Amino acid sequence: MEKYLIPGRDDVSASDQVLFDTLEKGIGFVPNLYAYYAKNATALSDLLTLENRKSSLNAKEKEIVNLVVSQYNGCKYCVSAHTQLALKRGFNDEQILEIRKGSATFDTKLHALAVFSLELASNNGQVSEAIKDDFFNAGYSEANMIDVVVLAGGRTIANYIHNLVGFEIDWPLAPGLE
Repeated sequence: MEKYLIPGRDDVSASDQVLFDTLEKGIGFVPNLYAYYAKNATALSDLLTLENRKSSLNAKEKEIVNLVVSQYNGCKYCVSAHTQLALKRGFNDEQILEIRKGSATFDTKLHALAVFSLELASNNGQVSEAIKDDFFNAGYSEANMIDVVVLAGGRTIANYIHNLVGFEIDWPLAPGLE
């Protein structure tokens, strides 16, 4: 058996074939990350449920968490994918590079979120009182904090899958950080 092959539509269960069709329709292709999850009977469905859950964070805020956590975890796949999604959400290239470093000085509220997300990822959830205060003072709530943790956890899982396997990045490759 060869390890780490990306399954095609015909290689996955009937329920995952439906998910592949939905992804193809929505994104235009089935990203390798999602296809790889389909090697497990429930993982792709679980991932999509987690990613599509209701959240108190808006689409731009979610991309900040995704980019910061993926960059911290060294996942080139997710950084590349979420760079493309962040562009679609209205961030420009310069802003995305700054976000990946855990900052967003172009917007006070988003900056507090980026700093909070980096501290969360880099300190195993141990966020200083000062950074939490800045997060709450920027207008975020405890419900938002919980959503950041859930989103960071899901992104970390995806980062770890790619970091373990290293399958081909099928998104435009994000530039490296200086």
